[in-house]
Parts: sequence; C-alpha cells; structure tokens
Amino acid sequence: MKKISLILGVASMLAFVSCKENASNKVNAANVEVASQRDASAKKLPIMTFEKSEHDFGIINQGTAQEVAFVFTNTGNAPLIITDAKSTCGCTVPNPPKEPIAPGETGELMVKFNGTGQNQITKTITVTANTEKGSEILRIKAFVNPRAGAVQAAGPLKAVTN
Repeated sequence: MKKISLILGVASMLAFVSCKENASNKVNAANVEVASQRDASAKKLPIMTFEKSEHDFGIINQGTAQEVAFVFTNTGNAPLIITDAKSTCGCTVPNPPKEPIAPGETGELMVKFNGTGQNQITKTITVTANTEKGSEILRIKAFVNPRAGAVQAAGPLKAVTN
C-alpha cells in the first residue's frame, strides 16, 4: 500500500510540474528583436584616447602659473560624457568639456597648475567618464625652483651664539 501511494504521489507531482505547451510557441518575435537591438546598443561604449597622459612643465619658478591642454579623441562608438575631473590637490584645477563628445570627435581637458611647491612635484588628475574603464589618470610634473629668499627646511634650526 505504501508503494502504491508513493508511486501515485510521484506521478501526480510530475503531472503538475510538467509543461503542457511548448515554451518556444510563447516567445514573441517582436520582443526578441527589441531585446537584440537593446543588447547591441548596450555594447556600444565610448573610448577616451589621449594624445598623451603625462605632461612635464620642466623647470619653473615657484608661483608661476602653468596651463596644459590634454587632447583626447572619442575612438568608441557612443557619445563620451565626462562626469568629473579631480586633482590630488587644490593647486591643480582640471576643466573638462561640459558637452558630450561624439564618436570620432576630439576634445580638450584644460589643466591649470598654480606653481606651488618646491623641487620635483607630480600631480595626478582623475577623469571620470562613461567609458568601460570608468576613469582615466593624467599626470603633470615640474621641477619648481623656490623663490629668491625662500628658505628650504633642511632640518632643525640651531641657535648661533657669539
């Protein structure tokens, strides 16, 4: 009796779970076309290609403002939108374009450096955009000569007695 009720239970579960219709007959062809177009457009991304990712101002005098334009091209197949550009300090100010850059077009990201610091300096600019990587890194560097009369810290000062 237990075997018969077990067999009937399994058979009734299979009847409830099994498909009575072919699932492929339920697929709407129009929905498949829309989904394939959506998936194809989702694969289209902009690619931000810079002519150079680092600029060396060389030797500059302290307090002398510098400016450089990082030129880039959208080599992808969707509009490039820069959402943010930040520097590692307030002495370096990036100014990205506000409008989207179409595929194949070129843009400029202006970077201003106020010339602060002494000796060898390197500043990093992080550009956030709608690319696959999500961000690009740019660098500026310079050797900053101190102003005349500026004292460099060389260690603790000692009192001089006569």
